[in-house]
Amino acid sequence: MGRFMPLDDEEVIQVPGAGTFTFSGKKIDKLGALQYTVVTIAVDVSGSVSGFADELLKCVKNIILACQKNQRSDFMVIRLITFGSAITEIHGFRELTDIDVDDYDDLDPSGMTVLFDGAYDAIGSVCEYAKMMSAKDYDANGAVYIVTDGMENPGSHRTIASPTMMKDKVQDAIKEEEIESIITVLVGLHDPHSSWSKEVQQSLTQLQVDAGFTKFIDIGDASPENLAKLADWVSDSVSSQSSKVGSNQPSQVLDF
Repeated sequence: MGRFMPLDDEEVIQVPGAGTFTFSGKKIDKLGALQYTVVTIAVDVSGSVSGFADELLKCVKNIILACQKNQRSDFMVIRLITFGSAITEIHGFRELTDIDVDDYDDLDPSGMTVLFDGAYDAIGSVCEYAKMMSAKDYDANGAVYIVTDGMENPGSHRTIASPTMMKDKVQDAIKEEEIESIITVLVGLHDPHSSWSKEVQQSLTQLQVDAGFTKFIDIGDASPENLAKLADWVSDSVSSQSSKVGSNQPSQVLDF
């Protein structure tokens, strides 16, 4: 999947504390509302997802389409990244009116799994963009969804991030009142035509603990039915989080 062309009113921002992580987003003063739920969706495109890449792409499109139809759509900004052997930002934080799902290309899976860097990139970007909003008196909460079929397996890539960095990023943002609340969800799935190693499941369960993810969901086989259910759940989850922005209520993750 290729990167979208940048919009005229977007800027590139660096995630503090890890100089190689940057993201893009619409300039805050160009946004149309005064409160937002800041969302990043990070999708595994390593070689092991090749057996269900088309359905995974359909899942991503359905999430965006459902959010666009939501009554809270004017109060959401969504960023999409993929991670395999490297991280690719498909588009930065955009209002839903600026996203056309027909622009999403095929996923083209290949390479290894830089899960830690991908997850930290997603979490760090949400925290930093919300911080920028807060500094300009916008209300902002956040939601992060990491979708993967494997565990950290970076190959020759030098991993920069760690689970502790993920946990600290969230805790610091809450402590410094840079974001109202945030949910971080790790989603595990596997190829319906192969067995999913217990080692992978145990690794993701441990990552939830070490990184402080709000929830780990094992959806099972990446079948069309399960991925359709995942799309519905993520869009409902974003909507639920959006309904709380500006209320200073704690985040709650819906049951899957």
